[in-house]
Amino acid sequence: MEVNKLVLVGFMGTGKSSVSRELSARLGWARLDSDEEIVKRAGQSISDIFATDGEGRFRDLESEAIADLLDKEQPGIIATGGGAVLRESNRSIMLEKSLVVALMADAESIIARVSKDEERPLLQGDARERVYKLLEQRRGAYDFAHLAIDTTGLSVQDVAERIIACKNEWNAPGPTGGSGDATE
Repeated sequence: MEVNKLVLVGFMGTGKSSVSRELSARLGWARLDSDEEIVKRAGQSISDIFATDGEGRFRDLESEAIADLLDKEQPGIIATGGGAVLRESNRSIMLEKSLVVALMADAESIIARVSKDEERPLLQGDARERVYKLLEQRRGAYDFAHLAIDTTGLSVQDVAERIIACKNEWNAPGPTGGSGDATE
């Protein structure tokens, strides 16, 4: 399969948005963000969607946005929200139509990155406690990805280089191209 879509999944604060910008600049591909697409379509912030319509409605909008972004003909890097992998239908379509990269980081790095961000509705209250609780709930949720990279201690540029190398190997002709899973 010739990859023209990269989907970045992972817990909040693992670098999906930053890495997607770097990949877009390096590859010349469109940068697409499922959360930004949801906000544009709904005409309200994610926090407001959660507050007025609930998480279930947000997840419905998220599934629609992911499917539509993956259906675009143009090559693209899609940064997803941290919970996008919670639905089997999202995981299936990502695997079918893209190279899926899971970005991970240790809990303390995540807390340092997201603790002051008030736009994250799932972190309302004690951010440290919520991060640990959500990480435990989502343990294994990102294991379906073709490639996993721990971003703890890596620069955005380092992460992008690793993803591009994997994409190039995936697209390479011969027995090794598109061969399956890798972990960094």
